[in-house]
Amino acid sequence: MAHPMAIIVMDGRDMIEASRRIWNWMKGFLAAVVVGLVAGTVYFMVGRSGPGSDAKVEEESRVRTATVTRQDIRFDINLAGEITPLEVVSVRPEVNGRISQLPVDISDKVSKGDLLFSLDDRDLMIELESRRTEIEAAQLQLDQAHRLYLRQKDLFEEDLVSREEFENSLTDYELAQNRIERARKELDMSEDRLSRTRILAPFDGTILTRSVSLGQAVSGSGGFNSGTEVMTIADLGRMIINAHVNQVDVTRLKNGMEVSIEVEAVNGLRIPGRIDRIAPQATMKSRTKGYETRILLTDSDPRIQPGMTANIIIPIAASDDVVAVPLAAVFTEFNNQTKAMDRYVYVQKDGQFELRQVVTGIADYNFVEVLEGLEEGEVISLEKPEPEQIRVNASSDTKGGAS
Repeated sequence: MAHPMAIIVMDGRDMIEASRRIWNWMKGFLAAVVVGLVAGTVYFMVGRSGPGSDAKVEEESRVRTATVTRQDIRFDINLAGEITPLEVVSVRPEVNGRISQLPVDISDKVSKGDLLFSLDDRDLMIELESRRTEIEAAQLQLDQAHRLYLRQKDLFEEDLVSREEFENSLTDYELAQNRIERARKELDMSEDRLSRTRILAPFDGTILTRSVSLGQAVSGSGGFNSGTEVMTIADLGRMIINAHVNQVDVTRLKNGMEVSIEVEAVNGLRIPGRIDRIAPQATMKSRTKGYETRILLTDSDPRIQPGMTANIIIPIAASDDVVAVPLAAVFTEFNNQTKAMDRYVYVQKDGQFELRQVVTGIADYNFVEVLEGLEEGEVISLEKPEPEQIRVNASSDTKGGAS
């Protein structure tokens, strides 16, 4: 017979072993539950973001219909260009020299006739005095030759001198006349060169640039590289914009059309303008064929400066408070009978879509005016319905189908 205490000890060990087994089983169960939850979450997320899920969400959220409304439609051509003065003059001397006076600098305002700069004229003044001296000497020679000619003429008439002596005196007199005439022309040329050492403003304007300094030597415009540019002057009261108009839009434009101009550098500023010139020859710019168009600012603002970027709005057509639909709602087909393109919409009625012909007016980049065929409040499709959803209106010519 076993000892009672041994039985009690064996029972305690069994209980401990059983508890350990229960605890291990619970840990395994909890781990399995956690793994299952994680796997389920991952499966759910993958299912939500897997291939085709985005397309499905997009398909479900896409707007398929629109309501016919009344609104204002404006069709404008938008351009961008750079503001420049209408008149810009590159000021260069006509003769070589050294800058002796330079009273103006950039941003200075000048009036027509004001001195812009002058060249050192000391050499020309010496030349001028020399020409005057030559004229005085030529005049003395002319007077002497004239007196000798008159004397020889009287003697020849009295047969006191030979014809040869008389003719020689006449030749000397004519040569003296030529010499003084040449001396006078040379004096005029010297005076002209001297006058060109003072360069005056050709019109009222503003000095845009000045590239030389006082004392610098400059070359005349008749010399190498068309001379030295001393400065540029412009009339900032008359500004233009040179814009490149796409060949698709240029046929809608004509000289004299009114435009609206916004200057990016001056917030909120809008000024009027008009189309002044359209080039007859197309050019390529940024790989786009178009026509250079000059737009004249009909009003000015002191804050506008050359080189600023401007946005030009050219109104082409406008309709106020008209029946309008999105461009996507209008479909076209070629009518074999009229040999023209017909326009249709699909009007929603009783769970189906009625094919209805419409007459359209002007359009902007989003909406088109409907002149006939629709009423405000009707619902139209933005995409072509399935064939079984389309109900043909007896008044519509559906030959060929809409596309």
